[in-house]
Amino acid sequence: MYRHYFDNGLVLLAEPMNWMESVSYSLLVPYGPVLDPPELAGLASLNCEMMLRGAGQRNSRQFLQALENLGCETSEMTAHLHTGFGASMLADYLLPSLELLADQIRRPHFPEDQLETAKQVVKQDIFSLEDDPPRRVMLELQHHFLPDPWGRSHLGTPESIDRIVIEDIRRQHARFFQPEGTILSVAGKLDWNALREKVEELFADWKPQPFTLPEEKKGGSQLVHLPCDSLQTHIGVAFPCAPIRSPDYMLAWSGAGILSGGMSCRLFNEIREKRGLCYNVYASYSTLRDYAGIYCYCGTGAERAQESLDVLLAELNRLRFGIDEGELDRLKIRAKSTLLMQQESTGSRSGMMAQDWYHLGRVRTLNEIESAINSLTKQAINNYFATHPPSKFHVVTMGTEPLYI
Repeated sequence: MYRHYFDNGLVLLAEPMNWMESVSYSLLVPYGPVLDPPELAGLASLNCEMMLRGAGQRNSRQFLQALENLGCETSEMTAHLHTGFGASMLADYLLPSLELLADQIRRPHFPEDQLETAKQVVKQDIFSLEDDPPRRVMLELQHHFLPDPWGRSHLGTPESIDRIVIEDIRRQHARFFQPEGTILSVAGKLDWNALREKVEELFADWKPQPFTLPEEKKGGSQLVHLPCDSLQTHIGVAFPCAPIRSPDYMLAWSGAGILSGGMSCRLFNEIREKRGLCYNVYASYSTLRDYAGIYCYCGTGAERAQESLDVLLAELNRLRFGIDEGELDRLKIRAKSTLLMQQESTGSRSGMMAQDWYHLGRVRTLNEIESAINSLTKQAINNYFATHPPSKFHVVTMGTEPLYI
């Protein structure tokens, strides 16, 4: 594992995986929905979309063609405090791809004549929520579960997108796209010295602009209903647990693995298999630096929705009474299988490295993660959920009738 701190605040991380022929990078810039004015919700997403429309000496078509000529498989995202850019390519094309990345990050064109087209792209993602009730419910759950601004959706609304003008995008980019807090991680077949020298050439003169986060406000309601004329009811439930920086992180994370992750897990077995209450149910662990939760989703018929919610909450509460050795064994096997697959993906590894650095200020090795999985015991997990039982549930439902907790 290599790391280098540049004077302007940029951190470069690299992990050689020289048995691979590919290489991937992940770049996290500390600008996301939490920094957008509420009346311009969705500005970070629109900024990200506009950054694909020409940069440096290339117009929109030329820039995308240059990426394709290098065989880059790219991705972009905005969430919470970050805008992220990722790419995977054959190892020989890493340094030229970083030149394109530097143009995209530091010298985007933001062509005003393409703003309306970009707005339509962002709006289509918003409109797609009408055809994706589970996603809509989970975004609403996040909004109420987390304190503002951390619970804000990256999507915004059609009205807020319409209010955005090109000067808003240029101003936010100039203010927040800067090296202080930016993380560039690279994993795969690489030459560390050549990589560091290229990043220094491209980014060392980038000027930092420190910023402060907006003041936090209390989260939303604990029980929310979204009316919808449908034969289905969609249920989202979340409760707080230890974040990734806590010593109890692995114990809290294990709760989601006990609840979900296979046909033998508790939620699938109790709600779907034994009672036939739902067609889909799952749980996942999600963490920010200071807040974390286990999020659950259940899709069911309207006539059995209240019973489904009751059984779901009962299963969450049952965590406090402990797990058995069979559940622990299955949890470890699934977790190590996932870890093994991540070793075979440079993209997964570079993304994990960037996230680790942001949350922990260091990068966990795969051996360290495997050791933490192996060290989990039934007693430790049981003690954690006995002393930190699921509570303070936030519930969002979507269907014809409201439900009760």
